[in-house]
Amino acid sequence: MATKSVLLIGLGRFGRHMAQKLLDLHHEVLAIDKDEERVNDALPYVTNAQIGDSTNEKFIASLGVRNFDLCVVAIGDDFQSSLETTALLKDYGAPFVLARAARDVHMKFLLRNGADDVIYPERQMASWAAVRYSADHIFDYVELTPDHAIYEISVPEAWVGRSIVQVNVRQKYKINILATKREGQVTPIPGADHEFRADETLFILGADRDVQKVLHLCEMRG
Repeated sequence: MATKSVLLIGLGRFGRHMAQKLLDLHHEVLAIDKDEERVNDALPYVTNAQIGDSTNEKFIASLGVRNFDLCVVAIGDDFQSSLETTALLKDYGAPFVLARAARDVHMKFLLRNGADDVIYPERQMASWAAVRYSADHIFDYVELTPDHAIYEISVPEAWVGRSIVQVNVRQKYKINILATKREGQVTPIPGADHEFRADETLFILGADRDVQKVLHLCEMRG
C-alpha cells in the first residue's frame, strides 16, 4: 500500500480513532485542532500536529492543502465550522475532501459546499448493528450497495460434509463464497472441492434477498 499524506482536522473521538488507524496503515498524518489538549494527546499517533482554527482562511492557506492526498474534516460538534472548513479546503486546492456528517441534512450541505465524499458514522454503525444483531448466524456485514453486501455467516447444517460444487452454491443460491474462516485463520477463495465444516464461518457475497435464503437454511439446524 502506497503511503499517503493526510490532513486530519478535528481530534474528537472519531478523529483520534481515524488518526490511530492511519498510523497503523503507515500513512503520514498532519492533525489539526483548535484545542491544545487534544493536539497534545494526539502527538503519539500522528506524524505532526498543530493548534489552529480551520475556519481561519490564513491558517488554511498556510497548510498547503493541495499537497495532501486526502483531507479529512472530522469535526463533529460544530457543523458551521465543518462547513466552513470544507469550503476553504476546496477553495485552496485540496484534491479530495472527506467530511464527517452528524445528520442527514449536514451531508447534503457538505456535498454542496465542496466535500468529495461524506461519512456518517452514527448512521453507518446503526445500520451495521441492525443487520449484525438481528440474526443469530451473522457475524459481520459490509454493505457494498443498498442491495448487495458481504456477510460472514455460519455454515448451514445441510451443507456440512459437502463440497462447494456438490452444493452448487453459485447456480442454486446465486452467491459467491469469498473466503472461509476456522480457528481465526482465513482461507480466501476456497476451491470447488472445499468441504464445508460445522466449525467454520463463510464470507459470502450476494444480493440481500439471496443471502436471506441462505440464512434461512442456517436457522434450520437439527
